[in-house]
Amino acid sequence: MTTPFDRRAIPADARESRWHAADGHAIRRIDWPMPDAPRGSILFLPGRGDFYEKYLETLDHWARQGWRVTAADWRGQAASGRLGTDAVTGHIDDFATWVGDLGVLWRSWQAETSGPHVLAGHSMGGHLVLRAAAEGAVAPDALLLSAPMLGFAAQVLPPAVMHPLARVIAALGDPRRPAWKWSEKPGETPASRAALLTHDQARYEDELWWREHRPELVMGPGSWGWVERAYASMRLLARDEVLARVTQPVLILATDNDKLVGYRAIEHAARVLPDVRLVNYGKASHHEILREADSVRDAALAEADAFLAGLSG
Repeated sequence: MTTPFDRRAIPADARESRWHAADGHAIRRIDWPMPDAPRGSILFLPGRGDFYEKYLETLDHWARQGWRVTAADWRGQAASGRLGTDAVTGHIDDFATWVGDLGVLWRSWQAETSGPHVLAGHSMGGHLVLRAAAEGAVAPDALLLSAPMLGFAAQVLPPAVMHPLARVIAALGDPRRPAWKWSEKPGETPASRAALLTHDQARYEDELWWREHRPELVMGPGSWGWVERAYASMRLLARDEVLARVTQPVLILATDNDKLVGYRAIEHAARVLPDVRLVNYGKASHHEILREADSVRDAALAEADAFLAGLSG
């Protein structure tokens, strides 16, 4: 009988460490050991406000399938420091900074691992790995994207209107200030948040457990600077000529029920990307497809496994 995976513990054979960006900023990573006969290597990047602990179950799944697996924080998120005015607001000067960081990590990681090399990302992480591939900062053999942040679900006006508005608001004060209210009590997770992320209450509570036991992981709203730079980066990545540069095979796992990222923008990308498969999980899934109820998560992992098998087979 297979022992259930403990989602609230770092696997005994995984190693947490830090790597340093070009300017010396220390960023966390976690690595599973190289299998005896590796099928290839996967580098996974989480979303805005995320941390790799949330995805241990999926990362370990891929490791058990024979892949060499690595995941990392983004600069200024999780346990890799803060760039805002407080301990919970997520800020960045420009998404290009994150793309540059990923390029540095990619080059060293690729040199120490065996191919094929797969770059995977969730939400904002999916956006950034897709942009990095389009800009040539990385050269993966394939991309695996979970609910990529290519647009905002809540925007009521086109990005061409919302972006200048966000730029004006960001400039009215410190761009590092929070762009939205997190909860009535500072540091407390909003009660409605679970309904945006997953139908699986136990997996959602795993995230709260990690936040309690590793308080440095706690993050709340994005800054106005983050909002403005997100619009700028999404508008860049929405251009057909930019998306067309991504010639590698791409698998996109998404849902038109997403209340955080815009599905129409994902559909647009899927029409333009030269080699892509888009799978829509509809009302059965919220935003965190890889942390959903087993009926959705198992189906998504099966899609991912088939995609990966096509690369290593």
